Order: sequence, then structure tokens, then C-alpha cells
Amino acid sequence: MTPRVLITGATGFVGRQILAACIARNVSMRLVVRAGWQEKLGTLPETCEIVEVEDLFAQSAEWWAERLTGIDTLIHSAWYTEPGKYLTSPRNTDCLIGTLQMARGAVQAELRRFVGVGTCIEYQLGPKILTPDTVLAPSTPYGLAKAAAFQALSGLFGETKTEFLWCRLFQPYGEGEHPQRLYPYLHRCLSEGKTVTLGSGREVRDFIDVKTAGANIFDAALGKDVGAINICTGIPKSVREFATEIAETYDRTDLLKFGTLDNSASDWDYIVGLPWTRS
Repeated sequence: MTPRVLITGATGFVGRQILAACIARNVSMRLVVRAGWQEKLGTLPETCEIVEVEDLFAQSAEWWAERLTGIDTLIHSAWYTEPGKYLTSPRNTDCLIGTLQMARGAVQAELRRFVGVGTCIEYQLGPKILTPDTVLAPSTPYGLAKAAAFQALSGLFGETKTEFLWCRLFQPYGEGEHPQRLYPYLHRCLSEGKTVTLGSGREVRDFIDVKTAGANIFDAALGKDVGAINICTGIPKSVREFATEIAETYDRTDLLKFGTLDNSASDWDYIVGLPWTRS
């Protein structure tokens, strides 16, 4: 029988695709969601239980231990990720503290497997392929909080029987993405025949369709891998190439105006990873 799974962040950009993968596999689920957000989940199978809470990051270890009763695997994809704010927000500390309480609750409940979603910017970034063994050297509060969560949970679960997997996500794009982000911005402007103002486009990224990312996280969660893995494609692609490919589907590459925006401080030159493969 497929083990019962608890998911956090199921209404989010990535979490919705993890949820979709669970539904496709007919997995029994418990979802912890923000109060009033249940309608964002759409139609769910009868085997899905909903737990509503005002702030999941404000809950105690005891609260989590109770919600994790009867659960085999926890997939924790919730975090504060508002575009333009999340990289430097003090709310990253709240997410870190809340995640540690969640983990303590998992230990109390004797959870078999805890799966967290991290980020590629935990790594020391440079011109090389990023592997799970690459040194961690985050430079933003978001990356620092994610890396701290990974290190703290590795130590905590290392003293228990709970298996721990950390999925470092690279550059997801696609369905359900926030309208301020690059992919929906491109489609919106191009479909309306409007000019697309962009930076240099020289930054190289490891773009991965969010549906593939969600499915990979789910598959890894139900697998046997432990430690850190990368959720990526391993294919380097510049922002210029990415934007041009999309513009070509509209036959409107003339609308792309590179170099009209200043690159932000977070526009690291090269972020490409060694992808996880199913064992």
C-alpha cells in the first residue's frame, strides 16, 4: 500500500504540482493549508484530509506531532516566496523557526520520512555545475534560512530513525506562476503585442517546468534517497535564449528589448545543477 503523505504548501506554485502528482498516484493525503485557502485546492479525492491553520510556521512541536499521527512521509514545500520580497525578507527567519518546530514534532510522532524543499542559492555560486556536494555559501536571507534549515534538520534527524531528504529546487517556471515572474510576464506581453523590457539576458539558468519539478519531488519523496538532491535539468540556458524561444512561438522576437532594464543584485551569472535521477 502507498504510504500516507502530509503536504505543506499545497496551494503554492510548486506545492500544487506535488499535490497533482500525489493525486495521480492515488496517494492518501493530509494537507495543512492556510485558513480560507481551501478553495484554491480545487476538487480533491475523498482520501484527502484538510487541516486549516492561520499560520503553520507559528505552530508548536506538539501541534505538529498530533497532525503527523498516522503519517508516513511529510513533504514540506511551504515557505514565504513573494516575488520581489522573499530574498531579503525577515519572514525567512519565521519560516526557519517554524520548520524546526515541525521537525521536532516529526520526531515526537516517529515519522518515517521528512522531505523538505530547499533552493539552489544555498550553494556557493560560480561558473561550475552545482552538485549536492558543492559548498554551501548563501548570500541572501532566503538562502541562509534554507541552508540553516538543511543543516539543523540533518543534525536533528541524524540522531533518530527518521529519514531526511532535502530537494534543492533550481529555476521552476510554468503553470500557476506569479504574474510578476519572467515566464508569465513574457507570455502576457507577447500575447498582447506589447514590448518586453528585459535586462541583458546573459544570466544562465537551469530552467525546469514546475510540473516536472513537482513530479520529481514527489517521486524522490517516495523513494529511498536521503541527504540533499537537486531538482533541475542540468541544461544551461541563458535568459536571452529562454525568452527568445517563447517569443518565437508568437513570431514576435521583435518585441524583446534586452538591455533596457538594469540587472538586479540577485542576477547571478551562472546557476546550473547536476540533476537527481531515480535510483
